[in-house]
Amino acid sequence: MDGLNPFAERVLDVVERIPPGRVLAYGDIAEYLGEGGPRQVGRVMSLWGGAVPWWRVVHADGSGASPEHREECLARWREEGTPVRGDRADMRRARWDGRDDRPSADSQKRD
Repeated sequence: MDGLNPFAERVLDVVERIPPGRVLAYGDIAEYLGEGGPRQVGRVMSLWGGAVPWWRVVHADGSGASPEHREECLARWREEGTPVRGDRADMRRARWDGRDDRPSADSQKRD
């Protein structure tokens, strides 16, 4: 991934953390990072998004990838059990809250 700047690295790191069956909007990622905006995140995804689960990044209305990738996006959502409404992610049910849903090592020790 030649030419990757620090912002792009942070965007791709967030995308890699989105769990299967969940999505974030471009603007959600910018808000999560506290920098940039939807267009800047979109630019990163257009240049380097193929290396991460790109189908988990959507427009604010829940619509997925560009038209040439839409069918693959929908297939991946079905595979992962992403909540959908028609051909869009159901943002109320599918939006990731940014928390890691896996149990931490500390919580496993208490059991």
